[in-house]
Amino acid sequence: MTHVYRRRTRFLVAALAFSLLAAACGGDDGGGASAGEDGEGGSETLSGEITISGSSTVEPITALNAEIFSEQNPDLQISVDGPGTSDGFELFCQGKLEISDASRPIEAEEIKACKKEGVEFIEVKVGIDGISVLTSPEFEGPACLDFKDMYALVGPESEGFANWSDANELAQEIGAGNAPYPDVPLDITAPGEESGTYDTFVEFAIEETAEAQGLPEDEWVTRPDYQSSANDNVIIQGLQGSDSSFGWVGFAFYEENQDTVEAFEVDGGDGCVAPTTETIESKEYPMSRDLFFYVNLDDAKNNESVKAFVDFYLSDEGLKSVEDTGYVPLPDDQLQESIDAWESQETGSRE
Repeated sequence: MTHVYRRRTRFLVAALAFSLLAAACGGDDGGGASAGEDGEGGSETLSGEITISGSSTVEPITALNAEIFSEQNPDLQISVDGPGTSDGFELFCQGKLEISDASRPIEAEEIKACKKEGVEFIEVKVGIDGISVLTSPEFEGPACLDFKDMYALVGPESEGFANWSDANELAQEIGAGNAPYPDVPLDITAPGEESGTYDTFVEFAIEETAEAQGLPEDEWVTRPDYQSSANDNVIIQGLQGSDSSFGWVGFAFYEENQDTVEAFEVDGGDGCVAPTTETIESKEYPMSRDLFFYVNLDDAKNNESVKAFVDFYLSDEGLKSVEDTGYVPLPDDQLQESIDAWESQETGSRE
């Protein structure tokens, strides 16, 4: 797809945060009539409401599918927003969502919260993303960073560093591979703690070095003193606003804006690798991760609208939205596992 189309998709995401297309008419929580044999239209359309929240990374995929499916079923109201994976799971485990988007697998504490409220779920892996670590095209510094470089710049021991060069001493101490850094402002705009992208970045770039530094587990986090946002477009704007910026977003947001931001190559121990569709699909890019959505089992069994929407999402047409929004499709075997889990209503996390 062209950049123009993906930009249009981003606009649709904002609109979908309130609601999509026509308001529901005459439906109940379980939806209305079936949308035909294949869930893609027919003489009778679905009605009711589907509420989806969670990952801002997965949001564009779900929003595009919601747009298409709502056009086929104009009496069905689908709302989609992306405050962050953690925020989505909090609502989902309270029984307030039919579907929760996630850019990481559900965690043990979240599973406990769901169990406490009697919420069972089906986990559906839907695509692959590569966390893209970004700066400005004007940045005059290293083109590749390893995880220790990232720790030196944004880890828990870097609080108060105002310039890139402030991290040089810590980088030397921990053996970061791409110091010394230039004496220019270190302007960080990145996801906050509500984001699955934040959690995954910490897992990749912070945890191992923090543990080696002898920090307690509750300090395996980033420095708190940077501009954080749950909105990836706001992060991109922050990165565009400084010639020596630093931050990270999902691959689709980098790809859409690569004329105004620059991606670092990342060295995960096997040399520097740039984020591309090919390196993310092969998992050669060391910050590749899987994308998910979770479906409330009760809705999967009893809500015809939810069942038809997920069927559509996992159809050829629905899965095309993964690529159309800039992400990487699953290999066939992993995709089949997701389809099988949905069709068999297999509950719990497989990760």
